[in-house]
Amino acid sequence: MKQLLLISFILFNPVNLLSQNLSNKNEPKLVIGIVIDQMRYDYLTRFWNHFKEDGFRRLVTDGFNFKNHHFNYIPTKTGPGHASVWTGTTPSNHGIIGNSWYDKEKDKMVYCTDDNSIKSVGTSADAGKMSPNLMKTTSVADQNRLHTQMKGKTIGIALKDRGSILPAGHTANAAYWFLGGEEGKFITSSYYRKNLPDWVKEFNNSGQTQSYLKIWEPLYDIESYVESGTDENSFEGGFKGKDKAIFPYNLKELSKYNNGFDIILNTPFGNDLTLEFAIKAIKAEDLGKDGFTDFLTLSFSSTDKVGHNFGVNSKEVQDTYLRLDKNISKFLKFLDKEIGKGQYTIFLTADHGAIHVPKFLESEKIVGGYFSMDKLKKELLSHVNKVYETDGLIANLSNYQVFFDYKKINEEKIDIETLEKFVAHYLIQNTHIDRVITRSQITAASYTRGIVGALQSGFNQSRSGDVIFVLNPSTISYKKTGSTHGSGLNYDTHIPLIFYGAGIKKGSTTQRSEIPDIAPTISSLLGMAFPNGATGKPLFQMLDE
Repeated sequence: MKQLLLISFILFNPVNLLSQNLSNKNEPKLVIGIVIDQMRYDYLTRFWNHFKEDGFRRLVTDGFNFKNHHFNYIPTKTGPGHASVWTGTTPSNHGIIGNSWYDKEKDKMVYCTDDNSIKSVGTSADAGKMSPNLMKTTSVADQNRLHTQMKGKTIGIALKDRGSILPAGHTANAAYWFLGGEEGKFITSSYYRKNLPDWVKEFNNSGQTQSYLKIWEPLYDIESYVESGTDENSFEGGFKGKDKAIFPYNLKELSKYNNGFDIILNTPFGNDLTLEFAIKAIKAEDLGKDGFTDFLTLSFSSTDKVGHNFGVNSKEVQDTYLRLDKNISKFLKFLDKEIGKGQYTIFLTADHGAIHVPKFLESEKIVGGYFSMDKLKKELLSHVNKVYETDGLIANLSNYQVFFDYKKINEEKIDIETLEKFVAHYLIQNTHIDRVITRSQITAASYTRGIVGALQSGFNQSRSGDVIFVLNPSTISYKKTGSTHGSGLNYDTHIPLIFYGAGIKKGSTTQRSEIPDIAPTISSLLGMAFPNGATGKPLFQMLDE
């Protein structure tokens, strides 16, 4: 009888049940975070009828689809996007306020992953002098490394350095990115290791990169691409060496005029190359093969390059996503075989969306336009110098921010808030500028909604400027062809978020979710601490029973 009571106590003890609930027996062997550069949410719906059952459709049908997922800060750029996805917070905390920004202490522009204290590995060029040291907070991959006593691996892969380095975080075993031009190979930096591993050298010497200097023509009958505009129009950039931006594109021939292997990055074949390298990495690094969860941070960068060149309504963008659908299918089949069905977890999202080409919008009677940053800078400096009868008060104007020279202001005994108001008043009179906010305003109150709230979430007190301005909707400072991004409007903020695999139930929601929610969700799934600066919340719609 006593033995029976003891067994009953063990089985039904609430503490025992709690420990069972806290222990995640379905913990994935491998977490793969896929960030697709410049993917608008409506690419999922627009091209849905062309997708096959085992690519994007498999993720959506068998995973959990967040249909109303947004960035909650400005600027919506690649560096801040990748950092925010993986740190679970915004530029206000992680500090990556742009791809590049003006450094007030150094009095020069700095790039988000530049690090001259380290060496390139795999090349003699400076392209490898990169690290995550400018990112102030940990990534979810960092937290996994800490949680597993550094036994869980992290590998970062992308064509762009910032798309590989920032997601992988500070403790990654390795991060690899692509160097085009005449070299055409994946490289890294001494931040991670002294030499390229043999498997990377083998990949670089395999001829895989050279094989993509081929003809780019539509994957399917171009007449079936009815979800896009005409192939020949005036809204696309195209390649040097070809008169018209129309299919087909002879990449081997055009590479002579477009910086050699760089042309591959500007086609869907850059995504093919990225996937082949990622598959090689999983095998060579034995990811997902032991009792500790590993991370692969994977960014597909060519989608962004194609969008910038041809615009979101182009046949080229549609073809790129139909080919990416095949990439996703191939990757899932590989993971099923290599890691095992139900043994891995994927999340797929984007680092920002993109705008329709304003010139195209205007042709359809939709308000849009173009803005000259150089012209504004010249006019603003002239006006401030004239009124204050001195020059040098403004140190820099970049990324829609005005930076003051505090030393000069102190010398002239000028009140900073007065100067802020003066510059703001001047800027708001520009017909292309929608709103302006000053440092004093943004630090004195808490803005939780709208564009101003997004500006505050993107504002880092130590790095951001003194006056920030926002352009009118569908107005950009960019060339007249191709698409760009950076605003806090829906075309730039609304992007996909799909979870799939181990620990993920099937479903969807139209409840709003935001980019900083991703990392805490993965942390909750793995039962570990959130990234140290995380401000997002776990996505309970998917996690809760």
